[in-house]
Amino acid sequence: MGIIIGIDIGGSTTKIVGFENNNLKIPTFVKANNPIASLFGAFGKFIYDNAIQLSDIEKIMITGVGSANVEQPLYGIPTFKVDEFTSNGLGGRYFTGMNDLIVVSMGTGTSFVQVNGDKIVHTGGIGIGGGTIIGLSSLLLKTQEISKIMELASGGDLSHVDLQICDISKEALPGLPLTATASNFGKVRSQVSEEDIAIGLINMVLQAIGKSAILSSLNSAINNFVMIGNLAKFPQCKDIFCSLETMFDVHFIIPEQAEYGTAIGAALTESHHANMSQILL
Repeated sequence: MGIIIGIDIGGSTTKIVGFENNNLKIPTFVKANNPIASLFGAFGKFIYDNAIQLSDIEKIMITGVGSANVEQPLYGIPTFKVDEFTSNGLGGRYFTGMNDLIVVSMGTGTSFVQVNGDKIVHTGGIGIGGGTIIGLSSLLLKTQEISKIMELASGGDLSHVDLQICDISKEALPGLPLTATASNFGKVRSQVSEEDIAIGLINMVLQAIGKSAILSSLNSAINNFVMIGNLAKFPQCKDIFCSLETMFDVHFIIPEQAEYGTAIGAALTESHHANMSQILL
């Protein structure tokens, strides 16, 4: 059996993985100004890094918003389009081995996919995600560079921008510790540092995602959430989601290769008998 490639094509980034005999190859992440340039840049780097010949590849599975731009097979290899939300669900199952979970895909915006055994359903999403951080940082911090935003946030103090329970109550409220957020940016009355703004933005977005994920599970017995996508690489994720775990008695899982979750799920589509549509000339 040859190598099965999974590719997640975004607007300007592409993630690519491959499986050979159930073993995951070295994944690749590439940025470019358009999805096709990103796709072929990632594909070339992937086969080079893994010393793969085109003849070694059996199938290519593509997904993501940028896949709409792909109208012919790649290098003559059988190429298929697969559903992004199904890919998210399969990626979450791959990381955890769980049959009942919600996969939270944190990209430009955020989507929620509920997995119950072989049933994978997109239950909704919110327009808050990495795009929110970049857009507000452009306005408030005059930068769109993620590395710069993370660097600034590492030196910020959240208590300088967020109104916390301790600011409005001498005692913890039921289910809410004194450090819980009462209002994001609710304490800002004058100038604060760029570092404080950066940590405030990241905290606001990640809290909104985490709490929305919990709300998406209310009509189910699920309390495990798998976080995938580029935002999962933010170092603040661990502390912010840990605090939500304590307050709401849930479990957030951040896989080591979380940014490749959708690409991994795409590569697994056929083996899980999910729908796939072949691209023909």
